[in-house]
Amino acid sequence: MTAPAAQRPDLDPHGHPQRWLILGVICLAQLTVLLDNTVLNVAIPSLTTELNASTADVQWMINAYSLVQSGLLLTAGSSADRYGRKRMLIAGLALFGVGSLVAGLSQSSGQLIAARAGMGIGGALLLTTTLAVVVQIFDDTERVKAIGIWSTVNSLGFAAGPLFGGFVLDHFWWGAIFLINIPVVLIALAAVVRLVPESKSGRGERPDLLGALLSTMGMTAVVFAIISGPEHGWASGRVLLTALIGAVVMAGFVLWELHIPNPMLDMNFFRNQKFIGAVAGAILVAFGMGGSLFLLTQHLQFVLGYGPLEAGLRTAPMALTVVALNLTGLGARLVRKMGTPVVIGTGMSCLAAGLAAIALLGRHGYGGMLFGLVVMGAGIALAMPAMANAIMSAIPPAKAGVGAGVNGTLAEFGNGLGVAVLGAVMNARFAALVPAAVGAASLPAALAAADGPAAREQIKDAFASGLEVSQLVGAVAVLAGGLLAALLLRRAERAEAPAAGAGGTAAGVAGTAAGAVAGTTSPATVPATSPAASPATASVTVPATAGATAGATAGAGSEAAAERADRLEKAGDRADSPGPAA
Repeated sequence: MTAPAAQRPDLDPHGHPQRWLILGVICLAQLTVLLDNTVLNVAIPSLTTELNASTADVQWMINAYSLVQSGLLLTAGSSADRYGRKRMLIAGLALFGVGSLVAGLSQSSGQLIAARAGMGIGGALLLTTTLAVVVQIFDDTERVKAIGIWSTVNSLGFAAGPLFGGFVLDHFWWGAIFLINIPVVLIALAAVVRLVPESKSGRGERPDLLGALLSTMGMTAVVFAIISGPEHGWASGRVLLTALIGAVVMAGFVLWELHIPNPMLDMNFFRNQKFIGAVAGAILVAFGMGGSLFLLTQHLQFVLGYGPLEAGLRTAPMALTVVALNLTGLGARLVRKMGTPVVIGTGMSCLAAGLAAIALLGRHGYGGMLFGLVVMGAGIALAMPAMANAIMSAIPPAKAGVGAGVNGTLAEFGNGLGVAVLGAVMNARFAALVPAAVGAASLPAALAAADGPAAREQIKDAFASGLEVSQLVGAVAVLAGGLLAALLLRRAERAEAPAAGAGGTAAGVAGTAAGAVAGTTSPATVPATSPAASPATASVTVPATAGATAGATAGAGSEAAAERADRLEKAGDRADSPGPAA
């Protein structure tokens, strides 16, 4: 049986005793997953030549990984809660390592696509279990800082992926970008087995198999539509049909979850204003970051004339700013001093200001763009950890895996939504300024078809104008969403405060009543050393109401004891390892 929290020698009132070392281990595992989200982009020429891959093959090599990973995030999180987060973390590392080995040794496009899909399954398990473990091993006072470091790895993986891939390809063949994952996976496996405590919900609920199937199918269809949109057109039958299928299946998932006793994702979470505010903010941060970077890379290459690697290096300051600020713990300190709503509102405002600066100052040179990227990075560093913590704290500890799955799914959805919406705004503006270039498949195609230098300059100016308008639209959306998220979170905090106060008052009243009854026979003096008295209560001599006073003090003591018991109960859910028999 599992020992009560009070009898658990492995638990610490402030979290797991090796929590920072464990955080380093799971961040190492997570980094390998995030690198593979972007590392393949620089290997496209090598893959095209050595595997005779077509354009469609290359797209599937890149998309198979993100498509499978996105579709399985909720299911992976639910599985971690039910079967054990450590167990699923080990399974995810093993699947990712095997997939990397197969990918590195692939001899055809089909083999590489299949291997990448297998890596996506492992990646989904890793991304959800790492955040769930962070929530389990850190208490409220350190969790925001820990999530900030966890978020830093996301930014580092994004920034380092193309650079790491370029370095490896300069010295080895393309398969090395996958094989290099294997020693990292082996080190992480050994460390996870040795250090990470097991934790799970332990409620014995029946698995929600249909819910898992519906969420996987629905999210896969939605993400596929988002991925296909830029290539086939957002109004094409293929994209619209896939998006419709995804929406219908996800609606079926919601209806199914509402009427079963043990849902994979409890829809009552969406009645919590704190949860809704954090969800809205998370989507819009990903919206602004994903959409702006999608446009920025094109602006750097097509308008300012940088190569792919140079363009990647020039977008790195945003990620490096996130890394620097999160490592200092600035966001966590501000959350403690100013509160989550203020920090999220400030971060989202900085993100919006960065987008506006890029639109207004970065059109003709990199200086203004650099300023905007740094301001965006500061906003993301403030907002993202606070929002992830708000999402996870609004969900019971027993559902930490599902919370991590929701957080990852929102990031994927917001990123795709940003690419879709801001890309559509840019295309509409470009088409309005240069109607003759509407039929071109891309900006390079439009430039190649231009009649003379003057026409090419007109096309470039129109493209830059489209980028400017789309970035400003993104800035307005992010600012409005940030203010809304902050408002919802503030209202949720105000609603929680009276409830907490009512609980304390009820405990005090009960203690007072008990003391009043005891006061008819008790002495009139309550010494300071009495167990009923708090440390701040001095020895007093009073009339016959002394019993009521003692009872009130006992009520306050019982309230504090209840709070301590609640913390120990949450701690007991963090690490579900066997304890001594009762």
